[in-house]
Amino acid sequence: MKYRIVKRALAVSLAAAMTAGMLSGCGKKTETNEKGEEVVELVWYQVGDAQKDAPDVIEKVNEYTEEKIGVKIKVNNVAWGDYNQKMQVVINTGDDWDMCFTCSWANDYLQNAQKGAFLELDDLLKEEGKEIYDTIDERFWEAAKVGGKTYGVPSEKEIGSCPMWVFTKEYVDKYNIPYEEIETLEDLEPWLKVIKENEPDVVPFYLTKDYSAPTYMDKIQDPVGIEYGDDTLTVKNVFETDRMKSTLKTMRKYYEAGYINKDAATATDDKSIKRFVTKGDGQPYAELTWGKVLGYEVVASPIMDTQVTNASARGALTAINKNSAHPEKAMEFLNLVNTDEYLRNLLNYGIEGVHWTKAEPTAEEKAAAEGKDYIYDTKVKLEPAANKDYAVPYWVQGGLFNTYVLENEPLDKWNTFKEFNDATQEAPSFGFDFDLESVSTQVAGFRNVLDEFGKSLYTGSVDPDEYLPKLQEKLEATGIQEVIDEMQKQIDEWKATK
Repeated sequence: MKYRIVKRALAVSLAAAMTAGMLSGCGKKTETNEKGEEVVELVWYQVGDAQKDAPDVIEKVNEYTEEKIGVKIKVNNVAWGDYNQKMQVVINTGDDWDMCFTCSWANDYLQNAQKGAFLELDDLLKEEGKEIYDTIDERFWEAAKVGGKTYGVPSEKEIGSCPMWVFTKEYVDKYNIPYEEIETLEDLEPWLKVIKENEPDVVPFYLTKDYSAPTYMDKIQDPVGIEYGDDTLTVKNVFETDRMKSTLKTMRKYYEAGYINKDAATATDDKSIKRFVTKGDGQPYAELTWGKVLGYEVVASPIMDTQVTNASARGALTAINKNSAHPEKAMEFLNLVNTDEYLRNLLNYGIEGVHWTKAEPTAEEKAAAEGKDYIYDTKVKLEPAANKDYAVPYWVQGGLFNTYVLENEPLDKWNTFKEFNDATQEAPSFGFDFDLESVSTQVAGFRNVLDEFGKSLYTGSVDPDEYLPKLQEKLEATGIQEVIDEMQKQIDEWKATK
């Protein structure tokens, strides 16, 4: 009898142990670092293609952050074209995640903040994030506020919208083209003609389906917004402005003259195609980046004055999940990313000695940069073979001002960026957020209309006299006037509080 009791007790104990083991196996294992602190894993969604060497880089990151702050990360990369849809699913189905990339053009920051997907960060920024809050340009923080609350940590980079014409230097030099004097779309015409007549293998004006014609407006909810310089803050449909109507006619003229590639409305960028000029989103020294990507030298000129809008200042942020189990650790990690020189450059460029090596600036460079901000003792020499296995969009991870510059870039690059930001003027509508709840159905319909007509109109592929009325008719049918009226009402109320 005693044997049976003992045997039964052992069986019960074994079952309890197995159950406890299974339960612990279902959750995350508790780890500690050398300081005895619990190590938590944070899941971080980023836009951009997965990189072959990313596991090696993240392993190095985790070695550092586990000991530094008791955090390790798991990065989930989502391809550019899939990010919006993927993040809608991740957010709406309550997946387990802690941080995600968000902005004005992907994984919509404003809409996610308004619907409650992102955590309010103001309290965390007073403690775990105080260092970054005190150092990042206050206009980035102003843009990060939605309804007076902060929902994302901005990546400090260029703050304004600065569209540029990007010219292939070979043809600029060959034909002595005064590219710095070319600003408007119309200024291009004589030089497009020169290239068309003398360079049969070159596309004079190379465009892709992502091109949008120069727009002198803060499109608060595309295609509705406020024209630059309009202090009356009158809300308009961009396609009803005289400037856009004229622009579309010019684009059609260029297309019919053979200056624009015939597949512009459907094309994706083919780097092998020779082109004279295209359009890019500019910043200081952007031509060095574009030239590196294309494999030849380019020069650039601004199309219009740089403007700070909510959309431009929300060009890159990292949000924390409202339901994150570790919000304090997530903020502590983001603070480290944006202030720790070693960690930031590890994430940015990969492993030193594998993906890049240090390059010593010249004595002349050091002397010229003395006394300026954001100057580091080293530059980065990329290792071409390894770099192709780890090349990430830097601004997705954090700010740029604590990264090393590349060996072909000026040592004072980030100081110039800061001066550029400081000098950039704010659009009259900067700081206004449109609450689209009452007109969300109408706004949702805009995208289909713009997808149907926008690409072909912007690239000059169709006659605006015929197709612009069709676009307008469909916008009216979706309720664009209701959106204009609601936005005007809100912006008038906002203006009264300024």
